[in-house]
Amino acid sequence: MEHNNTSKFQNFVRILLGLFMIMAAIGHFTFQRDDFQAQVPNWVPLDKDLVVILSGIVEIVLGLAMVFLTKYKAKVGIALAIFYVLVFPGNIAQYVNGTPAFGLDTDQARLIRLLFQPVLIFLALWSTDSLSILFKKK
Repeated sequence: MEHNNTSKFQNFVRILLGLFMIMAAIGHFTFQRDDFQAQVPNWVPLDKDLVVILSGIVEIVLGLAMVFLTKYKAKVGIALAIFYVLVFPGNIAQYVNGTPAFGLDTDQARLIRLLFQPVLIFLALWSTDSLSILFKKK
């Protein structure tokens, strides 16, 4: 059974994350496509454009789910947190390789971005009350 013990602020953050994911997905398919391709690590054995399209599809599904699937918000929050973990190697590759994308054209800017990934993971879990499921808090 899903918990519905989220505050108005948590719901606001959940919806904001969902909208962020939807906008990112639109970027995958349109105006940020090259930037997203630049983040796909060279060791990924798939075409970079395919990875961008597939991850964009996942992002739009997760974004819509964050906004509209409130009955399953805790499970969706866990799925989004897992997604953030799975794309983190791309952010690391951007930093290690010094790849300019998304206006991040210095090592310092790319490093600062790395620090935000754990924040996104936490917000996905916190805003959906997923932490109570993960830690069996009732």
